[in-house]
Amino acid sequence: MKAVIPRQQLLARKSRPITGERAWTVTEIEAQLTELPGWRLRDGAIERSYAFRDYYDTIAFVNALAWMVHGEDHHPELRVSYNRCTVRFATHSVGGISGNDFVCAARCDAVFGRGN
Repeated sequence: MKAVIPRQQLLARKSRPITGERAWTVTEIEAQLTELPGWRLRDGAIERSYAFRDYYDTIAFVNALAWMVHGEDHHPELRVSYNRCTVRFATHSVGGISGNDFVCAARCDAVFGRGN
């Protein structure tokens, strides 16, 4: 079983190429999610919704998120509406959830301003 990685360590890490690794188990994912309040496992991905005042703030978040994930080379699925953005991460190369998903989830919270 993988050890839970504290939030500050997730923020200090970078996403990396994954070869020959397995997807995390549901038990490992649920344990790691204790370090990421607001995130949940749903339909094979980890996801969180962020609420905003208006469309401008939502799009500003999406743009900041796009900049961050480009640097991580690990891209989420986004659902964007007037005052909400739902972010979903999964790693195609492992067919499930990897450590990269948790690194990027922690960084999303930091971009949002609640998780540094």
